[in-house]
Amino acid sequence: MGAEDYARAESMLEPYRSKAVPGASVVPRWLSDGRRFVYEVGGRYVLVDPATGTRRDAFDHARLAAALSLASGNAVESTDLPVVLLEFEVPGRDEGVVRFVAFGETWEFSGDDGTCERVEGTGPPTRVELVSPDKAWAAFTRGRNIWVRSTDSGEEFALTDDAETEHTYGAMLDWAGIFQWRALGIDPPFVAEWSPDSTRLLTHRLDQRGLPEQVLVESSPAGGGRPVEHRLRYPVPGDERVATMSWVVLDVAARTVVHQQDPPAPIVHTTSLASRWWVGGSVYFLRYARDALTLQMHRLDPATGTSTLIVEETGRTCVDPGASTVEPAQVRVLGSGEVLWWSQRDGWGHLYLYSPDGRAHVQVTSGEWLVRRVLRVDEGARRVWFLANGLDDDPYLRQVCRIDLDGTGFTRLTDDGFDHDTIAPAEGGYLFDRASTVAVPPRSSVLDGDGRVLVELEAPGTAELTARGWAPPERSRVTAADGRLIPIHGLLWRPYGFDPDRSYPVIDHVYPGPMAYRASPAFDAPPFTGGAEALAALGFAVVAVDGRGTAGRSKAFHDHAYRNFSAAGFLVDHIAAIRQLGERHPWLDTSRVGIFGSSGGGYSATRALLAHPEFFTVGVARATPNDIGTYYPYWGERYYGELDDDARRDLDNANLAANLRGKLLLIHGELDDNVLPAQTLRLVDALVKADKDVDMLVVPGAEHLFNGSKHYVLRRTWDYFVRHLHGVEPPGYRLAPLAPSLPV
Repeated sequence: MGAEDYARAESMLEPYRSKAVPGASVVPRWLSDGRRFVYEVGGRYVLVDPATGTRRDAFDHARLAAALSLASGNAVESTDLPVVLLEFEVPGRDEGVVRFVAFGETWEFSGDDGTCERVEGTGPPTRVELVSPDKAWAAFTRGRNIWVRSTDSGEEFALTDDAETEHTYGAMLDWAGIFQWRALGIDPPFVAEWSPDSTRLLTHRLDQRGLPEQVLVESSPAGGGRPVEHRLRYPVPGDERVATMSWVVLDVAARTVVHQQDPPAPIVHTTSLASRWWVGGSVYFLRYARDALTLQMHRLDPATGTSTLIVEETGRTCVDPGASTVEPAQVRVLGSGEVLWWSQRDGWGHLYLYSPDGRAHVQVTSGEWLVRRVLRVDEGARRVWFLANGLDDDPYLRQVCRIDLDGTGFTRLTDDGFDHDTIAPAEGGYLFDRASTVAVPPRSSVLDGDGRVLVELEAPGTAELTARGWAPPERSRVTAADGRLIPIHGLLWRPYGFDPDRSYPVIDHVYPGPMAYRASPAFDAPPFTGGAEALAALGFAVVAVDGRGTAGRSKAFHDHAYRNFSAAGFLVDHIAAIRQLGERHPWLDTSRVGIFGSSGGGYSATRALLAHPEFFTVGVARATPNDIGTYYPYWGERYYGELDDDARRDLDNANLAANLRGKLLLIHGELDDNVLPAQTLRLVDALVKADKDVDMLVVPGAEHLFNGSKHYVLRRTWDYFVRHLHGVEPPGYRLAPLAPSLPV
């Protein structure tokens, strides 16, 4: 094991991996309500017009580089433009004008005459603003109140004036990544949505008054001196009070404030703040019960603040608005007031169409498969396009389908063995498709309503990755540990430089859900992309397994996690999978098995060493909520319900401390406001009392994502597995600092 192995592993991480496959991460920026879009690839900006089937440079890159060089006095290369925050539809400017930030100032480039001029009185944004659809207004927060600015005159005025420290407008919860945003040098975003006619702003009033406080101590503040105390409101499962919210409608012209007339609703997750829509002059929103057993759709009158219940669904286990609760709710409100509703009531995630008053409904989709994502609805044609899981032998492959809203005319538009990560703009009448496998990078294209290609965009290859030693993982299918022939799917990465006559230790790269799945059949699987490949580059065989209880399959499969969170993604299925793979591949050394995970994955990694010490011998757990009973309420109450004493004991890793036999490294950031550092320290306390050896790294100033120190944390993780699974000393190689990650 040498420095060259670490260098190769480093090259598998983001952003190095993406740079080796330019065009694999095409992200459209919709223009004109989505009728056209721009994307960036390899430093070039491309403009696509699906209606005409054209694709061209969004501007003359060489002319912009020359003009910016002349205007700024800095040398600029057309292949490496130092521009950020590009704006392609500048209010009051011709279509060929592009506005951007470069060298700390704002500039406008005219494609017509090739000039670049500094925009006086502007610079990089110093606050988060939400611009209205007509671009006449920009909303922002000041002193916890909502303000707006006229983009024409620059006039600023307040729309609210009664905010308090713990009773604010448009704010995020204290535990929702405040320190993650601070580490990026960015104010936390405020949550609001403009009405389509730009006259009103919908936001929420957040009430955290009287909630229990937790304290984080910043040991090494940037300016030196004494440690700094940070307080945050942080309820836990079983607390009588949690944060609540109510909707507020702000009229810009009248400068009026209309408050929702219903009692405030508990905020069970940040998704509560995003589940709202303006439709036909009304506001529609989802209301989540604290125990997740009831989900409601309401219509709010923005003039009076009164609301009407439209749809209500209850269940014995979690009632979700989509297959993954970390993604937007898969419901749509049509212009007619009808509601397209996602439900697992028949055992699978399907669509139901409700009348505007909610009294009548029809089932739109059906079968032993599920709707993964609603793409677009053509209300005139009474037709919906969507992604479906479960139509293939691999139940995680997403395929593009359509069906009429009366439940007839089901058509599968893709059937090619690729996973389709497809999206659609609000307008435009087309689909933006990224099709990939674990071996083939995303081939991006624009599709029409029949699945035909309108515009080919990018089709990158893997030659540069392969030259570094990369090989794609294998999709695996094994049987669950209960022996009932339930198929369990996953991925297996062979170690780089693979020799079938050698024996390789195994690392389980784990995330247990239950709100997501880990082993995607796609080429990229954020936020996990590159992590397993890096470990394979260090000579490990790496697996990712989606045991029972993870998302993306049937309701029954997902419900294995309900009141069974301590199964940690069904580690018994992981063990069964690794053993079955070992029988197929003699080069897998199933006597040397490690496990790595972060956040919920850290819970699984720690639980693996404590609950299955005969199998897992080395583990690294990062930012781990070791005691779900003292973590924020979402996990415990949503997936367990009311926590009695037995449940609290079952969910706490510390109660298994005496079982530790292997090598365990616990890593935590001292400013983690999502998973508090006490979660790790209390486990260490139990291990000390049990007289067990454990390794711990507390990173000063680090938050949940370890921005600024991620390279160090990764290197320490690699060192630990190299030392204790390979049995050799790691090299003195040091990783370069990594680009920060956005809060999740």
